[in-house]
Amino acid sequence: MSRGSRRQPLKKIAADQTALLHLLHRWRDEAIRAGRAIGRIAVAYEAGRDGLWLARWLRQRGIEAYVIHPTSVVVSREHRRAKSDRLDTEQLKRAFLGWLRGGPRHGSMARVPTLEEEDARRPNRERENLVSERTRIVNRMKSALARLAFAASSRPCARCPSSWRDCSLPRVPSCRQNTLAELQRDMARLRFIMEQIREIEAARLARLEQHPEQANPEMILLLARIIGVGIETADMPVHEILSRNLPDRKAVARYGGLTGAPDESGARRREKGLARTGNARVRRGVSQLAWRFLMLQTQSGLAQWYRRQTIDGRGGTRKTMIVALARKLLIALWRLVTTGEVPEGVVLRRPVT
Repeated sequence: MSRGSRRQPLKKIAADQTALLHLLHRWRDEAIRAGRAIGRIAVAYEAGRDGLWLARWLRQRGIEAYVIHPTSVVVSREHRRAKSDRLDTEQLKRAFLGWLRGGPRHGSMARVPTLEEEDARRPNRERENLVSERTRIVNRMKSALARLAFAASSRPCARCPSSWRDCSLPRVPSCRQNTLAELQRDMARLRFIMEQIREIEAARLARLEQHPEQANPEMILLLARIIGVGIETADMPVHEILSRNLPDRKAVARYGGLTGAPDESGARRREKGLARTGNARVRRGVSQLAWRFLMLQTQSGLAQWYRRQTIDGRGGTRKTMIVALARKLLIALWRLVTTGEVPEGVVLRRPVT
C-alpha cells in the first residue's frame, strides 16, 4: 500500500533481495513525487522454509521487516474458498495492517533472532537429529538379528562389533554373508554417528570455556547444578526458551507447548489435550526431564506434589499429571535463571571452583 497512489500495486519478482529493495525505493519515490512524505516502510512476509534472513537483511537497510505466523491469520472455514497468491497476499496485508494499528487478534509476528542466537541452537538440534538416527540404526540391527531367530537374551549387542563378528547363524546359513555385510555397513554408520555426537559434546564444553559470551554459560552452569540435569539437558532449554525475554510464567508455559486446549461452549466443558502451539523440542525435552526429576529429586516439592496428585495409581492420571509437572518444572527453571529462586527441596551440586 503506497501513499499518494490510487492503485494498490502488485509486483511478482524472483527471489532477489536487491530487486525487492529497489522496488520498495521506487514506490517510495513515487509517493514522494505525489507529495506524500514517507518516513516509514514496513514489510511483512509469511514464515517458511527460507527462514528469517530476509527480515534481518531488510532491517539492516532501515526497513521494518516482520515475519507473520501463517497459522495465526484467521480464515473462513464455513465453505470452500478460492486460494491463490493474490488472495493470500490481500489477506496477509489486511492482517498486517490490523496488527500495525494495534488491533487484537489480527495475527502474530515471529521473533527474529540474531545470527548468533540462531547459530547457538544448531549444536543441540543437530545432536537431537543424530541421536534419532542412532536409535533408528540400532533398532534396524536388532530387527535383522531377530529375523535370524536370535533370542533377545543371546542377541549380539548392536553397538559392540566383537559380539556379532563371529556369531553363527545355524538356522539360516544361506543368509549369513548378506546379513553380516548389512550389519557391517550399519555398524560403520553407527560408529560415524556416535563419533559426530562426541564431537558436538566436546565442542560445546570447549565453547563454554573459551567463548562464554556466545554460550550463556551462567544459565547453563546454574541449571547443570541441579541433580539430574547435565550440560546437554541444560543447553536445550537455555537456547530454546530461557534466553528469550518472556514476560511471565504463562508466556513460558505457552511457548513450551505445555498449555491445554479447552473446548467450552454453553454447558459443554471438554479438554482436547495439549495445544501443541509452542516449541516441540522444549515440550519433549522438559517432559523427559520431568520423569527423570521424579527419580532423582524425590524430596523436592514438585515430586511430592506429583505423588499426591497420582495417589490413585491410575495410568491415565500419571500421564496427565506428568504434563502438569513438566509445566511447573519449566516455570521453576525459568524462575531459577531469572531471579535465582531455587525450587523447594531441589538438591544442587556444589559449584565448580
